[in-house]
Amino acid sequence: MKIFNLILIASVLFCFNVSSNGAYARDTLIIGITQFPSSLHPNIDSMLAKSYLHGFTRRPLTVYNSAWQLQCMLCTTLPTLENGLAKKVLSPDGKSGIAVTYTIHPSARWGDGNPVSTKDVIFTWKVGRHPKSGVSNMEFYRSLYKIETVDQKTFTFYFDKITFKYNDVSNLQILPSHIDRINFTDPAKYRMKTAFDTDPTNPGLGFGPYRVVEINPGSSVVLKRNPTWYGTKPEVKKILIKVIGNTSALEANLLSGDIDMIAGELGLAIEQGVAFKKNHGEKFQILFKSGLIYEHIDLNMDNPILKDIRIRRALLYALNRSSLTKELFGGLQPVANSSVNPLDWVYSDDIPKYPYDPNLAIKLLDEAGWHIKKNGVRYNTKGKPLRLIIMSTAGNRSRELVEQVLQNYWKAVGIDVRIRNQPARVFFGQTVTERKFDSLAMFAWISSPESVPRTTLHSEHIPSIENNFSGQNYTGFRNSTMDNILESIETELNKDKRRKLWHSLQATYASKLPVLPLYFRTNTFILPKWLVGVTPTGHQHPTTLWSEYWTVIQ
Repeated sequence: MKIFNLILIASVLFCFNVSSNGAYARDTLIIGITQFPSSLHPNIDSMLAKSYLHGFTRRPLTVYNSAWQLQCMLCTTLPTLENGLAKKVLSPDGKSGIAVTYTIHPSARWGDGNPVSTKDVIFTWKVGRHPKSGVSNMEFYRSLYKIETVDQKTFTFYFDKITFKYNDVSNLQILPSHIDRINFTDPAKYRMKTAFDTDPTNPGLGFGPYRVVEINPGSSVVLKRNPTWYGTKPEVKKILIKVIGNTSALEANLLSGDIDMIAGELGLAIEQGVAFKKNHGEKFQILFKSGLIYEHIDLNMDNPILKDIRIRRALLYALNRSSLTKELFGGLQPVANSSVNPLDWVYSDDIPKYPYDPNLAIKLLDEAGWHIKKNGVRYNTKGKPLRLIIMSTAGNRSRELVEQVLQNYWKAVGIDVRIRNQPARVFFGQTVTERKFDSLAMFAWISSPESVPRTTLHSEHIPSIENNFSGQNYTGFRNSTMDNILESIETELNKDKRRKLWHSLQATYASKLPVLPLYFRTNTFILPKWLVGVTPTGHQHPTTLWSEYWTVIQ
């Protein structure tokens, strides 16, 4: 039923209008992506599918552009210590803090006509600071101890510490106080009551160049131009986002004309993109963009087997990741030794590495007490098999192939790994977010340049029932050395000293292995030849944040 409705919507919307000069103008752009957000609330659950969608409908105060430079987007002037919009102050505990002043674009209005104002900023802050709200970036809101209102559009943030990214508030997504305030009456239930999920087509939820007019959960989103948008008027009148979880089906839909383009952020894997370009490159624009996209396996550190560092290291020594990336991806996706990409200036190569060494993996497994083999599987002296479960997003052909290769490598050293994948909405919305995976969870993190991974590695950011599953430390990693390094990096303004701290972070990460690094991804953007202006960034901020500049050529 949903498939039929989806095709019907596409056929109705994909039409042409005759412009005044007699040329044909394309009214609708149909985009294929592989995932549907688990929640549409911009500050609850971290999922690229949601960021991609909100790129059409919202704007952050600041953003990193395609040149990897921080710029204002919703604000009018980027605050700096040099221009006086940022000033050092003393925090309530007498330590060095900073006051940073922003002004919202004077014409910014929600889709229902209400101005985007300081009231919305303060409401967003209150939601973020409440321990039961379920917001991901808890440390940002904790550090932001006061907001001072200057006027309806201007406000000052007071932080209890000076960080090297003191003016980067890209992850602060402003919420509409006039709509969602009533839903925050009971903070513990807010994530289930927010209008972003109960009333997602309400025009007052966004203020970008487009607004959501129709949603078929799990299947599609229809957007049209937002009449209250204050910026450049987008050329494309309507955008239909179709969710096609299977990447082979995604490619087939493009070739059949059911979609016009495949989003690079959530589309074909590199090996599919290379093959597609070889077979159909003359019909489309095809762009390859490497960047800060880190494919890895989170380990559940509460699993008794994985608590043993020897097991974690054996898991990595047993993998020939160089051969894997060469055979599956043509060597276009480099092996990762930590979460920091060589493209980032803080990257360090002088850290522990785990080359393919199955004999060393076997030695570590024997030392850990898993030396009895039956039918190729290792057992300990209590008769327990060395068995783990790996989970990822169902329908992603690339990940499914990788899982099978990993499974075979581990089988060769006596580790029995079972594959149990889930739809992305369930995997990210519950299994990972609520730490329900038994042992191994494979997915990707995408970050901005020099992004401190505090929320994924600090012990204060482990999701739990008590904090309503806030935070992104899904592994449950607890390490005081890592905590101290993360805190020190944030407040070190000297670049040379900060580089040394980053080296310590990468060395600790690679030594303790709460995560199995796999490789850094390259995205494939497949665009129609009649669309220009889609510029990949190579980091967490999607191309859709500049969708008002996408241009249709005749």
